[in-house]
Amino acid sequence: MTTLQALIFDVDGTLADTERDGHRIAFNQAFADAGLDWQWSVEQYGELLSVTGGKERIQHYLRTYRSELKPADDIPAWAAGLHKAKTRHYKELVQSNAIPLRSGVKRLLQDAREQGIRLAIATTTTPENVTALLETAIAPDSLAWFEVIAAGDIVPAKKPAPDIYDYVLERMQLAPNACLAFEDSHAGLQSARQANLQTVITVNEYTKDQDFTGAALVIDQLGEPTSPFRVLAGDANQHTFFDLQLAQNLQKLQGSSGVSPS
Repeated sequence: MTTLQALIFDVDGTLADTERDGHRIAFNQAFADAGLDWQWSVEQYGELLSVTGGKERIQHYLRTYRSELKPADDIPAWAAGLHKAKTRHYKELVQSNAIPLRSGVKRLLQDAREQGIRLAIATTTTPENVTALLETAIAPDSLAWFEVIAAGDIVPAKKPAPDIYDYVLERMQLAPNACLAFEDSHAGLQSARQANLQTVITVNEYTKDQDFTGAALVIDQLGEPTSPFRVLAGDANQHTFFDLQLAQNLQKLQGSSGVSPS
């Protein structure tokens, strides 16, 4: 039987709750800089998260809610410029330590390194955003913890397409059944499962009501020995926080159909 060799992590919503109090605020700051009267509320941003990728999200909002506007002849280029300004604001937020890691994340990463389990990132957010979060919230040298950091536009099709995970697996020269993916959203789950990866979901306020059929385990957080997780679907085998033993147990389930939400 194939042993667990790698853990592959999404970033936004998975490593940290970056969406509501990070990306959303940064988008609104970029809009104000550009002289736009756009203000994405907590609720509206939750709806907009159905579109993966920040540049794509801006264009979707323009088409859907502000179709009367034509801010530029080249809309994709205009959106890319606006998104670049948003990234600058986001990095400033992260570097001010405003966005901590989610419970259990740093412990699991450290344990994996100590046990020789390889680490990778698979995300639609920009490389700059990943760097800012890892170096601020984990450690200044934490980029080196990850063998592959696949981010942003490194592949043409964003989640829920499997391209980003296929890219990571190819770069690491690993079969899907040797890995475990960590996600927080339905789109992320679809991306990982289409790449044939067993997937753990840690929900957040934006994703807690989404459909996670096919996940190996759905929990509210990775947890700590003194702060147990809550199992929402699947079997944690009496574990109360996520550790490498549980990761190995779930990785061995490869080939099963996963679980349905409870």
